[in-house]
Amino acid sequence: MNRLVAKFAQLKSAGRKGLVVYLGAGDPHLAATRDLVLAFDQAGVAVVELGVPFSDPLADGLVNQLAAQRGLESGTTPPKLLATIAEIRLRSQIPIVLYIYFNLIHKVGLEKFIADAAQAGVDGFLVLDLPPEESDNYEALMQQAGLCPIYLVAPTTPEARMAKIVACSRGFIYYISREGVTGMQTSVATNLPAQIAKLRAHTQLPIAIGFGISNPAQVQAVAREGDACVVGSAIVNQIATHGKSPELVATVGAFVKSLADAVKAL
Repeated sequence: MNRLVAKFAQLKSAGRKGLVVYLGAGDPHLAATRDLVLAFDQAGVAVVELGVPFSDPLADGLVNQLAAQRGLESGTTPPKLLATIAEIRLRSQIPIVLYIYFNLIHKVGLEKFIADAAQAGVDGFLVLDLPPEESDNYEALMQQAGLCPIYLVAPTTPEARMAKIVACSRGFIYYISREGVTGMQTSVATNLPAQIAKLRAHTQLPIAIGFGISNPAQVQAVAREGDACVVGSAIVNQIATHGKSPELVATVGAFVKSLADAVKAL
């Protein structure tokens, strides 16, 4: 079974929620990415999203844009990232999702990129700029490779289109909790219960809620509504602050553990 599917089935069986964390791959370098993912696994994280560095990350706010730039500057490329994931797989089976823009896949070729990712140990793709209407045979190729195509639903998504999006999705649905780009916020969206109820009427897939979640209290508030919450910019900001410190992995790992512990406390 796909690791992502298995993890959410395990969480559901235990009556628990999950923490999904995002980090920019190669920030500050790929060895740190490897060690951070391993630390996150030990901290109790359910799923890791690895942002593949790209020059035009249009869905991202400043914090994650700068992480992508640092990843590019460290020489991170998709093949090098896949090699790093293969290293991680020698020590961990934590589900890994590539947070990626379609141009990087298209340049390699859809079938080859999916095959290479599957061989490296990737479990799913979250392709930010690929809507279902333009995906052609993407879902079929992902299914053949045993990978999950994960799609986003926004607060502005009409219900008719919401139903179409979830029908194409596997693994989980990524619900964007607020309009705009990624980034830390001082509060969570107030309309989450109504929006998640509307989404659940169309799917039995797990729902992970992201965008703007940055501390343990917000993690708990969001996790109560969904099956998992996603924290990205707050972690990327920690990496930006401590990137040159020899204590990078320990410091960021402790912060992430505080988030994972908040989810477990529910």
